[in-house]
Amino acid sequence: MGLFKRNDNKPVTGYKKDGPRKRGTSRFLEILVRDFWDLIKLNLLFCICALPSIALFLFGLFGYVPGLMFPLSIIAAFPIGGVVTAYIFYITMMLRDEPSNVWYEFKRKFKENFKQAAPVGMICTLILYAQVLLWGFLLQGESGHEVLWVLVTLLTMLLFFMITPYLFMQFAYINLNTFQIIKNSFIVAFSHFLRSLMGALFGSAMWVILALYFPPSMSLLPAVFFIGISISMLFCLMWVWPSFDKIFQIEETLSKKNETGTADQR
Repeated sequence: MGLFKRNDNKPVTGYKKDGPRKRGTSRFLEILVRDFWDLIKLNLLFCICALPSIALFLFGLFGYVPGLMFPLSIIAAFPIGGVVTAYIFYITMMLRDEPSNVWYEFKRKFKENFKQAAPVGMICTLILYAQVLLWGFLLQGESGHEVLWVLVTLLTMLLFFMITPYLFMQFAYINLNTFQIIKNSFIVAFSHFLRSLMGALFGSAMWVILALYFPPSMSLLPAVFFIGISISMLFCLMWVWPSFDKIFQIEETLSKKNETGTADQR
């Protein structure tokens, strides 16, 4: 039947909407077990789409015509905005307990948001690659102001991971121009500072651990390739989705649409 083939007739189990949802660790484990294979599929889709950009960046990082490879890696990142939007949308469907098909929803959301999200995705990729280069420079210890730059870099990355989830959730759920989406993302991130901070910390924890224990941590790359990114996304979105949903009333709006649709069918 294929890894990503749609099958609308297959019964979906494990989605219980009656009663209050679990919280905290219990909720995380529930989604991880229930949607384990979907998380792997999402992880693989993201890695396949991001691989050209990452490969070009690594070529440059290891000294193979960096003046050419670095710009090409940013150009090759043009699909990443749409990919991340679709990725985040599907994980929020898990958080909403809405069963669906990974390939169908991923393709649908990617097509809907590709054009608008592409420039933001390329800019986000540029910021991440710049951070990697800066960390490499700091590890060489030649600037004379390493402590200051480390603090600046850490603060920049923290802000980046606090704000970006709201960017891509708005691309997925709300019809606004890009400037307004960016503005809203800053407002929501700081008006719900604690949840945004915890989302950033939990979402980036795996990457910090991999960096701290590099190069032995390279042995974990297969796990990252198959499910590591999805786990990071899930950790982050479990913290920030409630704030986003509260402000934009996503679940309430979707519920009303579903009820209207059901009533029309009758």
